[in-house]
Amino acid sequence: MTDFGLDPRRADPEYDRHGGFPVFEAADPGPGFERFLTAMRRAQDLAVSANPDSETWGAAADLTEQLVALLEPSVAGEGVGPANRVPSLPGAGSLLMPPWHVTKFEADGVELTVQFSRFHVGGNHAVHGGVLPLLFDSVFGMVIHATGRPISRTAFLHVDYRRVTPIDTPLTVRGWLRDAEGRKAFVNAELLDGEGNVLAESNGLMIRLLPGQP
Repeated sequence: MTDFGLDPRRADPEYDRHGGFPVFEAADPGPGFERFLTAMRRAQDLAVSANPDSETWGAAADLTEQLVALLEPSVAGEGVGPANRVPSLPGAGSLLMPPWHVTKFEADGVELTVQFSRFHVGGNHAVHGGVLPLLFDSVFGMVIHATGRPISRTAFLHVDYRRVTPIDTPLTVRGWLRDAEGRKAFVNAELLDGEGNVLAESNGLMIRLLPGQP
């Protein structure tokens, strides 16, 4: 039986220390970080779509190397830097994640909006199939937290591709806990277009970590 009201710290006293996971708290890095992420996302699009001359590529490389040199002294550990810790920003402030925004975070399900761009194209202006498991896996993690279950890892994730996923189009992602048995949580998710058509759907198994398990 699924128990949506379970306090994970009552079921698992080691919740905050499982497998050495850091305690992630929301970060407030200031407006400069948002500007940086916006520019970097656009730079990612241009990196896979621009076709300038050799001189321009060289100039771009110079600027990129300057950026690396600027940021290199500030490298921090996991859970210290703001990436993935700013819920108000697309993808929670992580460039690894598609630029989603959470619109619902409840025990009965989570919902996100997302819009893919040129950076995510696999071919013929369609989103690369490998990007969608990343999106669904992120949603599964949110479902685990929203239902109050202890920290878990993905045991398996299956994706069915129903239609081509377009870029530059607002889409909706929904995820929910289908069932739970002890350490096991069975989760589902779906990606829909603006007309409600299912573009892809996924099901997976999340396993609660044991004490000391990474």
